[in-house]
Amino acid sequence: MEIPVTEKNTFDDNFATLDCVVDETGVARVTLNRPDVHNAFNEAMIEELTRCFLQLGSHDGVRVIVLASAGNVFCAGADLNWMKRASANRADANIQDARRFASMMQALHACSRPIVARVQGGAFGGGVGLICVCDIVVASEQARFAVTEARFGILPAVIGPYLIEAVGVRQARRLALTASLIDAAEARDLGLVHYVTTSEGLDGQVQKVVSGLTGNGPTALQEIKTLFGDIAGRPIDGNVTDLTAATIARVRSTEEAKEGFSAFFDKRPAAWSVK
Repeated sequence: MEIPVTEKNTFDDNFATLDCVVDETGVARVTLNRPDVHNAFNEAMIEELTRCFLQLGSHDGVRVIVLASAGNVFCAGADLNWMKRASANRADANIQDARRFASMMQALHACSRPIVARVQGGAFGGGVGLICVCDIVVASEQARFAVTEARFGILPAVIGPYLIEAVGVRQARRLALTASLIDAAEARDLGLVHYVTTSEGLDGQVQKVVSGLTGNGPTALQEIKTLFGDIAGRPIDGNVTDLTAATIARVRSTEEAKEGFSAFFDKRPAAWSVK
């Protein structure tokens, strides 16, 4: 599915369901802000998340994105009132509604900037999908996860490819079929989560990850996301090896790469490094 292109370096922060702030180091912090409904997403949040990440991913001043949420629950998934409304729609309206959700997921998954999820509490249904499209996930020990769609007589169709990418087919199938609740430690074992920490240590661990990212070449990070997205799931044949050779040949001749090598030999931080 194609994602609409947003104009480079434009940003509209007029959001009703989100907060978005970009600091002087290029770190954007996007906060789901519907705590009264456990940050469940409806039509408005879907549109705003799509618009927000398209803008952030095309803005030269943005290097890293942190996805967080207000309140005690990270994201309860789809707003059930929205799902009920959608189920009553005509077939054509229903498919358009579902495609908007799919476009939102793809906008995050295809975002050229690294996305770090800060998960302080529960993530259920589509909330698990949001975690799957992030590159690095930091969770509190109190976080809980469940792919709950089957409990409502539906299935995790749109988030399915991202769940499979994150944990593999067999574990994704188990989570979807059983709708079982797992804790943060099991989520880490499955690959859904990368770091588990205390509630008090959550922000410190997120900052540690962000600092590691901002110490790396910003264009290099974008190149990694693009290349890995291109080769994921493909056989390692001549087409893939040609692509990887062409990519490194092109990137190592860039000004960013030259600065990186110079900084290493000069024993100094690179010009882009922010700690």
